[in-house]
Amino acid sequence: MVYNPKEHLFELSIRVFTDDLEKALSATSGTKVRLSNEKKDDPLLEKYVREHVAYMTPQRQPKALSYVGHEEEADANWIYLEMPYAERFRGGVMKQNILMDLFDDQVNMVNVQYQGQKKTFVFRRTMPVQNVSL
Repeated sequence: MVYNPKEHLFELSIRVFTDDLEKALSATSGTKVRLSNEKKDDPLLEKYVREHVAYMTPQRQPKALSYVGHEEEADANWIYLEMPYAERFRGGVMKQNILMDLFDDQVNMVNVQYQGQKKTFVFRRTMPVQNVSL
């Protein structure tokens, strides 16, 4: 999660191993999914990510996430999102439980970068929602 001051938004990049992501998408769609760099996979990926990633301001107002796209890289897929953020970042509440419905020991790390500051948050099945601040 990197803040882009020119565009007044956070750019989110999510890296997921392709075989795990295909397993998760197959489970939610009910059909066997094989990902490629084609745009045909975008609606399914977007739906899955929207169910598993969310952000709210400290006032508990949800922030909109825009799906940008995805790309394959070796044995992983990168999923890209944008979150408009014109106000000063004062933290908030984040949900990040990708793959936690499949793997009990799943650990997701979120790096937040804002105006030269960086902090890492670790999400687990027991803590899929956390306060995020710098």
